[in-house]
Amino acid sequence: MNQATPEEIRHTETGHRGIFFLERGGKRVAELTYSLAGDRALVDHTYVDPGLRGGSIAPSLVEAAVRWARDGNRKIVPLCSYVRSVFARTRAYDDVKG
Repeated sequence: MNQATPEEIRHTETGHRGIFFLERGGKRVAELTYSLAGDRALVDHTYVDPGLRGGSIAPSLVEAAVRWARDGNRKIVPLCSYVRSVFARTRAYDDVKG
């Protein structure tokens, strides 16, 4: 499975592991990783290249994961501190928080 969104965020899933990522110039500059446990995605890591931090890339990774979760009737368990903080301040994501 390989999907692109308007933000250039791509998604791949292999077995019970998945990743949302952004590449620029053939180099991966941002990623959000998860493991599947039934209908739950355990998001365990978010990374954005230091030169690109503070912009819209990390929030776009989370938004892509939320859209994917909604489309598949899944819940997201935010183990990663960044995703946990986004979920804590974004009530619009409460429907996918697991």
